[in-house]
Amino acid sequence: MTSPIILQHVIVKIPVDGDLGVEPGELIPVFHRWVATQAMPELLVDVADLRHVPAGPGVILVGSEADYSLDHSGGEWGLQYRRKDVVDGSNVDRLMQAFGAARHACDRLEQEFPGRIRFSRSRGDVIINDRALAPNTDETLRSAMPDLEQFARAALGPGPVEVTRHPGDPRRRFGARISA
Repeated sequence: MTSPIILQHVIVKIPVDGDLGVEPGELIPVFHRWVATQAMPELLVDVADLRHVPAGPGVILVGSEADYSLDHSGGEWGLQYRRKDVVDGSNVDRLMQAFGAARHACDRLEQEFPGRIRFSRSRGDVIINDRALAPNTDETLRSAMPDLEQFARAALGPGPVEVTRHPGDPRRRFGARISA
């Protein structure tokens, strides 16, 4: 009998809804202010400008326990939260922690740039940034699916949800798109 999958080091990306109405560089002074005021729950330490990387991480708010970024990986802009250290609780607890942190950052950016940026309320991506704990295999998908579905319902509200696995290439990290 296999043990249940452990989902740690969670990444959540909430895509921009519609067009990106800001130049990504506009986030640099905002993120610097967030570092100066320690505006997020995690210890914030720096800002990295990686806009030169095609379809890459964009502008990163670097933290000790987690990073936030306006990310363009996969050719889609979105707010990405990347948890670096271990979070206690169940898989659903850890997924909800990462989603809640990402949603909080999205809300703050929408307030910083009113009417210029809006993030989706009906979809997002989850990636497990630990190939040892969650290899990108069918077995991981089977083991994680009940937790992913429970998380999707909790994160996106009542109604039907869909969990779609990212491509099953074992060289890539395990992940899924959730949508309502």
